[in-house]
Amino acid sequence: MIIIDGENMVFGRLASQVSKKLLAGEEVHIINSEKIIFTGNPDYLKNRYLQKRRLQNKACPEHSPKWPRVPNMFVKRLLRGMLPWKKARGKAAFERLFVYAGNPKKLKSNIHIENARFDVGQLKYITVKELCRGLGYES
Repeated sequence: MIIIDGENMVFGRLASQVSKKLLAGEEVHIINSEKIIFTGNPDYLKNRYLQKRRLQNKACPEHSPKWPRVPNMFVKRLLRGMLPWKKARGKAAFERLFVYAGNPKKLKSNIHIENARFDVGQLKYITVKELCRGLGYES
């Protein structure tokens, strides 16, 4: 069982490492998922995910893609995009992924991902919690 603390981690770099570990058969738990960081213009990122939430299949709206607003479910949905979801091995890997907001089980992080750590500097960034608030999440 691998436990990763998502605080101040860049999402893309974290997601690529997590997806590799899931496909290798490991069970991965991500804690503090609301503190994961997206780099880029915050307004652009909010508008991009708002557009994704508005997408609807006009013929059958029930078959439209679902995009959650809750931070831990939002991260889990984005990580699903890094897996081969339509194959059995991708679905099995997705079942081994656990994402928590905060640290409800008082887990200790036992792995460190080198290039994913973000040092707050001149770059523009937004946390998952702020992004989800822009999508309508009430905490």
